[in-house]
Amino acid sequence: MESSFPFGVILAVLASLIIAANALVAVAELLLIHKNDGVSLCFTLNLAVADTLLGVAISGLVTDQLSSPARPTQKTLCSLRMAFVTSSAAASVLTVMLIAFDRYLAIKQPLRYLQIMNGFVAGACIAGLWLMSYLIGFLPLGVPIFQQTTYQGPCSFFAVFHPRFVLTLSCVGFFPALLLFIFFYCDMLKIASLHSQQIRKMEHAGAPAGACRPPRTASDFKGLLTVAVLIGSFTLSWTPFLITGIVQAACQECHLYVVLERYLWLLGVGNSLLNPLIYACWQKEVRQQLHQMALGVRKGLASFPLLLRARHGGPELSRESSCHIATISHPQLDG
Repeated sequence: MESSFPFGVILAVLASLIIAANALVAVAELLLIHKNDGVSLCFTLNLAVADTLLGVAISGLVTDQLSSPARPTQKTLCSLRMAFVTSSAAASVLTVMLIAFDRYLAIKQPLRYLQIMNGFVAGACIAGLWLMSYLIGFLPLGVPIFQQTTYQGPCSFFAVFHPRFVLTLSCVGFFPALLLFIFFYCDMLKIASLHSQQIRKMEHAGAPAGACRPPRTASDFKGLLTVAVLIGSFTLSWTPFLITGIVQAACQECHLYVVLERYLWLLGVGNSLLNPLIYACWQKEVRQQLHQMALGVRKGLASFPLLLRARHGGPELSRESSCHIATISHPQLDG
C-alpha cells in the first residue's frame, strides 16, 4: 500500500481527537477518584489511558503516510510501532470487557461486591490486563508465522503482520470475548427488567380497584438503549476488520489490504473516540466533574484580563484612590 497524504491527514486528525478526548476524561476521572475512591472509576480511568496510548501510537504512523514512498520506515521500527498499536488496542478491548464484568458482578452479587472487588483485586486485574495486552501485541515479533516475509513500506499493520495473526487473534480471543460481552449486558438488562416488573407489581397491588397497570417506565427504555449502544459500538467497530482479515487469511489472492487498512482499521480505531463518550460522559458524576472543570477554565479566562489590568494599571489606580481620599474636606468628615 503506497503512502497517501489524505489518509495521513485523516489519521492525524483522528489521533488528535482520541488523545484530547481521552486525556480530558482521564483528568476528570483522577479528580473523582481523589474525591471518592471507587473501583469502577479506576476501570474507566484505565480505559481512557489505554485509548490515549492508542492515539499516541497511531500518531507515530502519520509521518509514514505523509512522507515520500522512496524513504519507507525500517521493518524493525515498523514492527515495534504496530506492536505498540496492537497492544494499546488490546488493552482498550480488554478494559471494555473488564468494565462489563465489573458491572455484571455488581448486579449479580450486590451484597458481596465490595468484598470481592476490593482495591487489591482491581489492581491485580488491571496489571494482568496490561501484561496480557503487551503479550498479544508483541506476539508476532516472536512467532515467525505471524510475520510478513517481505516488506516494502510504508508502515502499516499488514505490511509487517501476516493475516494469520488476525485469524488467530479473532478465533481465540475476540469473538469468544464478544459473546461473553453480549451475555453480560443482556443478562444485566434482564435482571433490571425483572426488578422493574416487581416494582410495578407492588405499585399495582397497592393501587385502588380499577386502576390501570402502570406503563413501562422511561428507565426501561433508557436501559435498553444503553445496552444497545454499548454492544453495537463495540461490535460494529472491530468485527468488520477482523472478519475481513479472516477472509484475507483464507484467500491470499483476494488482496483486501487496501479496504482493511484504509477503512476498516480506521473504523476499529475510531472506537477509542467513542469510548469516552459512552463510558465516561454517560456517567453522571463524570459529567458533573467535566462541567466543573469547564466552569473553572471559564472563570480563569474571564479573570485573566482583570489580572493583567491590575498588574499594569495598579499604580495608576492606587494614585487615583489616594487623590480621591485627599480631596475630602473637613466639614464632610465632621458631618
